[in-house]
Amino acid sequence: MKAFVFPGQGAQFVGMGKDLYDNSPLAKELFEKANDILGYRITDIMFNGTDEELKQTKVTQPAVFLHSVISALCMGDAFQPAMTAGHSLGEFSALTASGALSFEDGLKLVYARAMAMQKACEAQPSTMAAIIALPDEKIEEICAEVSKMGKGVVVPANYNCPGQLVISGNIDAVNEACEQLKAAGAKRALPLKVGGAFHSPLMQPAKDELQAAIEKTEIKAPKCPVYQNVDAKPHTDPAEIKANLIAQLTSSVRWTQSVQNMIADGADDFTECGPGKALQGMIAKINREVSAHGIETE
Repeated sequence: MKAFVFPGQGAQFVGMGKDLYDNSPLAKELFEKANDILGYRITDIMFNGTDEELKQTKVTQPAVFLHSVISALCMGDAFQPAMTAGHSLGEFSALTASGALSFEDGLKLVYARAMAMQKACEAQPSTMAAIIALPDEKIEEICAEVSKMGKGVVVPANYNCPGQLVISGNIDAVNEACEQLKAAGAKRALPLKVGGAFHSPLMQPAKDELQAAIEKTEIKAPKCPVYQNVDAKPHTDPAEIKANLIAQLTSSVRWTQSVQNMIADGADDFTECGPGKALQGMIAKINREVSAHGIETE
């Protein structure tokens, strides 16, 4: 059974999407439509910009969304998912590719999300760190203890795959948690080069801003179940999808659990739509029995 998955922020690279633009009339039309919707030529930054320009949250998120969705749409009849999911930002790509959101609405929401998150990051310095080779339960326990110490909040943010969990929160709290996690046996605790504490309570101002935009947007029933980050479960009901999208910014990304549930429901072939191969690597660590690849191997 085929599942299609969509990456999040961090998968971007300079030149992303240029082959699609040059070789597919549909891709060119959609990229130009995106330039009009955004009011600036994001394609110039994607194809010819610098790494620094592409790393800005307000550019990165729409860029990854566009590359992912247009890659899927350009597959034509080969894009026949039995189920879909997206990692963080990628959930918006999954919903758009599966027909729950229109291309225009999906892009507008992603841009609103990016701007709201950028604002929240600037208002409160915060960070994230990847914890390697420590059980999830131990990380959860130490984050809860550190959050009670008065140095700020730190929470599990991204359950990426067994042995890799990203934590998120106030800088002092994340640093303290990293020290305690290393003392508890973590192989590594790596600070991430991100603008802020994504998927933590510190994103509440961004959540409030995005909620207003999501509530005004029409969401239809997708053509297949979409496994959403907040509960790792399949959804087709527009009201449930909307509520989960609103909750996503301050909730953990339950990617490990999502992939496990998709496999339990019959998925044995995963195609990553979008830049990079991060999700393929995570899926291989979650379950080596299933196939995980990019579009190019179809």
